[in-house]
Formats: sequence, structure tokens, C-alpha cells
Amino acid sequence: MIKAIVTDIEGTTSSLSFVKDVLFPYARAHLPEFVKQHQDEAEVKALLADARREAGSELGLEQLVAQCIDWIDRDQKITPLKSLQGLIWEAGYRRGDFNGHLYEDAVRNLNAWKEAGYALYVYSSGSVHAQKLLFGHTEYGDLTPLFSGYFDTHIGGKREAVSYQRIAEQIQLQPEEILFLSDIKEELDAASQAGLNTYWLIRNRTADPQAAHRHAYDFDAIRL
Repeated sequence: MIKAIVTDIEGTTSSLSFVKDVLFPYARAHLPEFVKQHQDEAEVKALLADARREAGSELGLEQLVAQCIDWIDRDQKITPLKSLQGLIWEAGYRRGDFNGHLYEDAVRNLNAWKEAGYALYVYSSGSVHAQKLLFGHTEYGDLTPLFSGYFDTHIGGKREAVSYQRIAEQIQLQPEEILFLSDIKEELDAASQAGLNTYWLIRNRTADPQAAHRHAYDFDAIRL
């Protein structure tokens, strides 16, 4: 019996284009100025130190900024970079430069599932801070009260089964009581390996009848 639903964001609740065409370019464009302005603040200072450790070198500030931009260009899931991006996006949300995009069917069903008593969680490679910003600044209002918790790469990589085992332990449920939603096969494979139920969101794509995971073109097609 399903008791909790864990959802991915990009390509699942939200369009790929919002992340790739709005959020990533915004962070890339504003990162140099943001880092220079906030480098002495404790939170940013700690993230820059973590980024230097990830780079394996005591890079100067301009070199470190260049390394971060290279990571963005290569879509690297570097935890301190994701946290820096979250801080930059926070400033953008607050200025009203953009709202978090969510599919209407996702919002409607998340609300219905919450009302029905399912516990809802988010697991994304974007930082928890960035996740809360997206769900907190949408055209549907602040949706953060829907969720009981958020997970990012601090729990582990999304293509590693142990990450889903850790999530199950943290939310104190058996893996078979959890449903994971994603648009990425390798993430679903890892979740399934950990014992979770899965649904593959294939918006605007063709279903593969040989796939090991149940398909859904949108949230309306998900059967709990």
C-alpha cells in the first residue's frame, strides 16, 4: 500500500525548458557578480570553500567562478554549485524576474493526493533551497505546505539505489510503501532496485512497451 509519493522536479512536475532555458542561464549570467558581492558572507564563503574542494585546487576567485560556469555548462551535479545557484535564484524570485513553472496536472494531483492523506516529498538534484523557492513562487501560489520534506544530492546521487534506501529510512517507511516519480529511466531503475514503486513520466514522448516501469503521460494518468 502506497503511503508516500516522492517526486522529481525537472521534466516531471516542471518543464525541462524552465530549468534549462530560464533557471540555468539566469544563474550562469548572475554568478560572477553574485559571488563577488557576497564572497565574504558566511554561507557563500563556506560554499566557495566546498567548491574549491570539489575542484581539487585552491583556485582564485575568478578561476573558481570560471570553474562553476564550466560545471553549469556541462550540467554537473556539484552540490556546492547547486547551493550557489539556489541563492542566485532566490534573488531572482524575490525581484519577480520569473515564477516557478509547474504543470497544471501536477499541481491538481499533488493537492488531491495531499488531501487524500498521502505524504508528499521532493527529490531533485537541485538544492533543497532551490526546490523550496520553485514551489514557493508559482502562478498557483506557495505550494511548499504540500510537502513533508525535501531531498537533494546531500542524500546521495539520484542514480544510486542507496539514496532511495536512505530516503525510506528518513521518512520511516518501507520502500514498498513509497512511489517515486521521474522522467529519467536510470533514476527509476535505482529507485526500483531499492524496492520503491515507480512511475515514468514521459510527457510528449512515445511509450516503450518493453520498459520495466509504468508509464504516465501526465499526473492524471498515474494510478496509486
